[in-house]
Amino acid sequence: MSGRKIVLVTGANKGIGYEIAAGLGALGWRVGVGARDQWRRDTAVEKLRADGIDAFGVPLDVADDASAAAAAELVAGHAGGLDVLVNNAAITGGVPQTPTTVDPATVREVVETNVIGVIRVTNAMLPMLRGSASPRIVNMSSSVGSLTLQTTPGVDMGPVPAAYLASKTFLNAITVQYARELGDTRILVNSCCPGFTATDLNGFQGVRTPQEGAAIAMRLATLPDDGPTGGFFDDAGTVPW
Repeated sequence: MSGRKIVLVTGANKGIGYEIAAGLGALGWRVGVGARDQWRRDTAVEKLRADGIDAFGVPLDVADDASAAAAAELVAGHAGGLDVLVNNAAITGGVPQTPTTVDPATVREVVETNVIGVIRVTNAMLPMLRGSASPRIVNMSSSVGSLTLQTTPGVDMGPVPAAYLASKTFLNAITVQYARELGDTRILVNSCCPGFTATDLNGFQGVRTPQEGAAIAMRLATLPDDGPTGGFFDDAGTVPW
């Protein structure tokens, strides 16, 4: 593998994922744009390349085993390895989504993408990450997944969809377990919250720009070797579990 760092960002064809890819690409990194939709993926790659970024497309459906395996083979063949994985792809499952009315099938679909998809892609990429000098795994979570904040009197988390909220709590737990298992390796694994960012995930109601939302993921992707692992962070610092 060359001296240039290589990153794969899932769901990188738009929104925060695209800005993470653009930001790391601007640092001189080689960027794998993971996305299901070929046209959106190709368009994102073309746009990144037009800005001078070394980007390549990675067909990837995080909810499909064969797709994750094929993506790992493509990255290995095209880039020769992987230094950083940013698990950004996620869905909300739509609204309204209260616990008493949500369709169990919706919960299953959200968890399949937001949690099992992270496990699926991470495990497919782990052999390459183990071969990196400074490997990092960044899981895009949300403060709505914080059990502490959910149960703190006076803290208004807003009308958060139940399946989505639970999936982020689940994702945070998985992040901790990965960090514990990989604690004797060079791999640093962390969750982060981008803040209430205007993307199509929330109908562009957020107050932050995608560039602002991407900042914390970029910081965790570029952690020094003695950086934290098994943590949950936003721009202000540590987010309570």
